[in-house]
Amino acid sequence: MASRYTIELPSGIFDRSDNVLGLHLMPLWVPLSEQVSAHSATGLGRLRRRRDELQVTYGTVRISHALATMRPFFSFEFFPPRDDDGVERLFSSIETLRPLHPAFVSITYGAGGSSRARTIELAKRIARELDLTVLAHVTCVGSTRAELRAVFDDLARAGIENVLALRGDPPRGEAAFTPPAGGFSYATELIAMLKRNYDFCIGAACYPQTHVEAESPQRDLEHLHEKVDAGAEFLVSQLFFDNDAYMAFVERAREARIGAPVLPGLMPVTNYDQITRFVAMCGATIPPKLKAAMEQRRGDERAVEDLGVAYASMQAVDLLRRGAPGIHFYTLNRSPATRAIVSGMLAASAWRPDFSGRREFMAP
Repeated sequence: MASRYTIELPSGIFDRSDNVLGLHLMPLWVPLSEQVSAHSATGLGRLRRRRDELQVTYGTVRISHALATMRPFFSFEFFPPRDDDGVERLFSSIETLRPLHPAFVSITYGAGGSSRARTIELAKRIARELDLTVLAHVTCVGSTRAELRAVFDDLARAGIENVLALRGDPPRGEAAFTPPAGGFSYATELIAMLKRNYDFCIGAACYPQTHVEAESPQRDLEHLHEKVDAGAEFLVSQLFFDNDAYMAFVERAREARIGAPVLPGLMPVTNYDQITRFVAMCGATIPPKLKAAMEQRRGDERAVEDLGVAYASMQAVDLLRRGAPGIHFYTLNRSPATRAIVSGMLAASAWRPDFSGRREFMAP
């Protein structure tokens, strides 16, 4: 499937020719000429560092540029399956969602970095076979600096331009994160290394309801500021079900002079027990009315999923109309719920907010 991307400087017009679902790309108040360099505007680039050794050219979109120019902006997250059969089911799910023209798809690490090799191989295969922009997750867990450099060299050779740099969760069975010998202790260190040595578009995680290990919301925000100062160009939020919590978080971030776009992360509820475990681990909360509605349907999987699709659809529309730059969906490797939500929004053009004057959600 061929795509033609052109950028007209300095007016900030970004045009995509294979526009079959009415996807609309519009200039925002931030001039594109201030955000896009000449080499990345044509979709071509090389590693700023180590280019002599690697000799890489890119053909995918940098997420920071897409966030500034592409509307609607939807992205989908998947995790590496445990076996080959799971990989084929995953590719079937991605193929089902592909006609929705996601801005990118992301591939996570397993718990404790356990699926690093599979993550890298999946990222490369998706970019190569499906012609989609890929965001590869990479964590500090269980890897030396030299091992991580080898991972990033491999990603760069494959033309992967976008990386989500994370500290990572402790391996299964361990209560706390322990920095590996010869490795990094914080995501900020990983981001700084990437910024010094590579030309990746770097993303980082953020937590509208505060990271579970943070001393306070203020300290959590200070850590986020450090990640952006180190080189993170965009932020992907932890899942949440309270839009007001996201909006308040973005407002506090802007007051703290954090200007990176904050992409909200939504997880459509499809299983009551599963989502209860997730929110317990990540520190998110479920609003009382939603929790009560879920409990009423507990034991009826179809009813729970119908509720989850309806709620996530309303969340997404509200977020976009209030100025969020897009929506990132945690799919759990399943396509039906996410496909229903995004297809409905596209069919109704429900994603069209008035972006004029929404300066508080864009970089200052």
